[in-house]
Amino acid sequence: MLENFRSIGVAIAATALLAGLTACDSEPSIVTESSTYEGETAAIVNGEPIYFSDVELEAVAQGQIEPGSEFTTSHPEYHQVLEQLIDQRLLAQEALARGLDQDPAARRRLESGRERLLGNILVESLVASEVTEDAIDLMYEEQVKLQQLDDEVRVRFILVESSEAANAIQAELADGRDFAEAALEHSRDTSTRLDGGDLGWVNPNELADPFPAIIGDTETGAFSSPFETSRGWNILKVDERRTKPPKTKAEMRPEIITFLTFTQISDILRELRNTADIQQRDPSELLEARESASEPSSADETSASETPEE
Repeated sequence: MLENFRSIGVAIAATALLAGLTACDSEPSIVTESSTYEGETAAIVNGEPIYFSDVELEAVAQGQIEPGSEFTTSHPEYHQVLEQLIDQRLLAQEALARGLDQDPAARRRLESGRERLLGNILVESLVASEVTEDAIDLMYEEQVKLQQLDDEVRVRFILVESSEAANAIQAELADGRDFAEAALEHSRDTSTRLDGGDLGWVNPNELADPFPAIIGDTETGAFSSPFETSRGWNILKVDERRTKPPKTKAEMRPEIITFLTFTQISDILRELRNTADIQQRDPSELLEARESASEPSSADETSASETPEE
């Protein structure tokens, strides 16, 4: 994993490799559980099935739904996507009926498409196994620290013993109770309780984990969800910032997924290239070889010139 995520723009630009494999959006999809209707047919075209899972995959590719979401007849775009797949199947069947798949150029294109799909499946497998929520959280925490190097934030927090107590206080805050008042009543932190939980102006990176990431993911004027530290359960509120706040995890998530996926693909390609037997040929050399083979040799020319006249 790269230490400086500020160079993520370079990494994302390099995901042209991903686009070549997936032939879809630059952000790879996290593979989720199989469709609820896996194996069930949405339509049968001249005896050939189109499965609900096929319709869902096409909807994901078109950006109609998020990966893992169900795509059923209740969705406004469902029938349009299904009709597109039916048309696609009809055209494919007609191409086969005309024998177009036997053309050498067409067979090479079909094989190229098969390779692209297999590469796509490998990418999905890598994302499912390596680009986990834990990996995303870890990357986000690292990037928040980088973005908050010069940040100063005025923070209040409440410390209690249990998650139940923290959840109860969160409910009070959601109902509009003043944070400082709640801290004065409930917080176990004696150094800040009388000041309404006020830590003053702090550099988030100087605080213990997970405070930097929680501060980064909390908008100015808002309070966080309860989180646990070695001292107990906490809720914090960001009162003010002196610098631009970092992106939230939700905002940074697509970039992190792309970056982690690109890293996984780069690693496996490096390993495969180190063990593969790859021989590249120059097209100009092939043309020269063909031209040389088609030219008559000097011996043939001499033999022809010495043929006796009858």
